[in-house]
Amino acid sequence: MKLKLSALVAAAAFSVSAHAQTEIQWWHSMGGALGEWVNDLAKEFNASQKDYKVVPTFKGSYTENMTASIAAFRAGNAPHIVQVFEVGTATMMASKGAIVPVAKVMNDAGLKFDPSVYVPAVAGYYTAPNGQMLSFPFNSSTPVFHYNKDAFKAAGLDPENPPKTWPEVALAAAKLKTSGHKCPFTTSWISWTQLESFSAWHNVLYATKNNGFGGLDTRLAFNSPLHVRHIENLANMAKNGLFVYKGRDNGADATFVSGECAMITGSSALAGSVKRNSKFAYGIGTLPYYPDVPGAPQNTVIGGASLWVMSGKKPEEYKGVAQFFQFLSQPEVAAKSHQRTGYLPVTKASFDLTEKSGFYKQNPGYDVSVNQMIRKTTDKSRGVRLGNFTQIRTIIDEELEGVWRGAKQPKEALDAAVKRGNEQLERFEKANKS
Repeated sequence: MKLKLSALVAAAAFSVSAHAQTEIQWWHSMGGALGEWVNDLAKEFNASQKDYKVVPTFKGSYTENMTASIAAFRAGNAPHIVQVFEVGTATMMASKGAIVPVAKVMNDAGLKFDPSVYVPAVAGYYTAPNGQMLSFPFNSSTPVFHYNKDAFKAAGLDPENPPKTWPEVALAAAKLKTSGHKCPFTTSWISWTQLESFSAWHNVLYATKNNGFGGLDTRLAFNSPLHVRHIENLANMAKNGLFVYKGRDNGADATFVSGECAMITGSSALAGSVKRNSKFAYGIGTLPYYPDVPGAPQNTVIGGASLWVMSGKKPEEYKGVAQFFQFLSQPEVAAKSHQRTGYLPVTKASFDLTEKSGFYKQNPGYDVSVNQMIRKTTDKSRGVRLGNFTQIRTIIDEELEGVWRGAKQPKEALDAAVKRGNEQLERFEKANKS
């Protein structure tokens, strides 16, 4: 009987202590090695204090996660934190009443929150016109130029000197083809790398109203003579077997990691996968540009995602969210995340810490993404924030696939993408007029 009684007392004590911990639900879209990274961050935070327990849950792709989160909010059972990709930013901002700005969450919890500690191009993207930071920068990436040094050597190219301009990319691709490469150059995320970042890098508008930052009545502008010229050049490269289209989103990434394709423009976060899975010497260069365009190169735009806080939770739960964000912002934690994944260091302090540690000397090229992003941004290069952005990207994929097949002229395809994309913007504007 005594034993039973003591066991009951122990169980009761355990249940009290277990209930004292506030759970924070975090829905994310990180699979594979990046999923392990997310789980490790939650474990580290949970072990660092006793009051809160962050529970990460994989909810599929970015689009699936965002859709599930909005549906869960409507049903009254949303998670506390949702990871949303950058193209979902305008949609989240327009979801009135669904989110709590991160700056408010931090201030309400009595924690010091200074947006100026974050890399400006990152913080600026997730900031409202009134200067309030809306979401927490988590896994920010930017497009860079990845290349296979072994393939360069075999083709008689300098493996330590990647092409910096688009004409140089075409020349390098021709040499790689001559040396037997069936896929000299490819790209992932066509809209992001070849139109959105291309525009910012050349300091030209992708859309009016400062790329959507200036109002919902924005319209697309990526059918300018410069954009047409670039897609024409890529189309000519495709015709001559110098550029090989490998599918939508990040479908092309695997073809670079396997060694099939020798050069790729893609996310800086591809570095982690290349490092772990490739069998060749690897280099990172800056995004190529056209040297005759005044002001180029400017800066590249962010990709990746940020963490949004959903509304309707208890004050104590928001305190836990704030503590977790503070933990993620610690220079040591942010620096370790950057070095492990290839995502940008989100704070200046984590960049400085990584630099001082000698990481960039040991891993040449990992600082390229940061140097592209920490340049001064302009109204044309701050990023692109549009409603129905995922649909617009799909339209761009569809139209440009006609170009790569030789079924459409570049100008015809870009004009059609602008016209169809503007219909999406008009729909979004009507639905969200206050």
